[in-house]
Amino acid sequence: MDHYHLHQGTAPLLVSLPHDGTALPEAIAARLTDAARRVPDTDWHVSRLYGFARDLGASILVPHWSRYVVDLNRPPDDASLYPGQNTTGLCPVVQFSGAPVYREGMQPDAAEIAARVRDYWRPYHDTLDAELARIRGEHGRAVLWEGHSIRGTLPFLFDGALPDLNLGTAAGTSCRPQLQQRLAAVLAGQGGYSHVVNGRFKGGYITRHYGDPETGVDAVQLELAQRTYMDEESFEYLPQRAGELQVVLRRLLEAALG
Repeated sequence: MDHYHLHQGTAPLLVSLPHDGTALPEAIAARLTDAARRVPDTDWHVSRLYGFARDLGASILVPHWSRYVVDLNRPPDDASLYPGQNTTGLCPVVQFSGAPVYREGMQPDAAEIAARVRDYWRPYHDTLDAELARIRGEHGRAVLWEGHSIRGTLPFLFDGALPDLNLGTAAGTSCRPQLQQRLAAVLAGQGGYSHVVNGRFKGGYITRHYGDPETGVDAVQLELAQRTYMDEESFEYLPQRAGELQVVLRRLLEAALG
């Protein structure tokens, strides 16, 4: 079974959706708690939400496997992205709720984690790296758009309710200042959603690692509160709500390409 699906586009834009996957290998699923087997921490439906990006000529990279197998947006050495704050790791053992992922005594050991990095993490990153190189070779530049979503209220991870749209540029280091300004202007110009730039979510490993504006690669992360397009309890996609959000997402991607 393929670890990911890559749609190659014609524009200097790659949309990476590293937490869209929901599949679990049987050997891993058998060790998870009943709650974890529902893979509740998935970035639900983001590949459907960003489907319009094909019309803009974007390349789109989507994994098959759940983040509970390996988190593609964590560094391979599992260093914390947010020191001093609760977070989840490379092979998560804690859910966003704070509940365990694995049944008692069934967590992966260091050897298994290394194997998952080799077998699941590495293929996605090799493909992401190669696609960025292809795009940059054709266009002289590339924009990497990291599409994420999360439940809007998660006391284990952050206080209060998360803004609707959370733009992250690694505190301004992962993209050119002009690009961040254009994106911030789109956010400021719409009135339907609350937003923040470089708030709680400043960009994960992919944004920080691949963003290198001096060599022509701009990387941006957008973390969406899931209430903006779906039901957070049932995980149901809400087409009308999603359609309203897609208007703003399209403006953001157009600004990224601008």
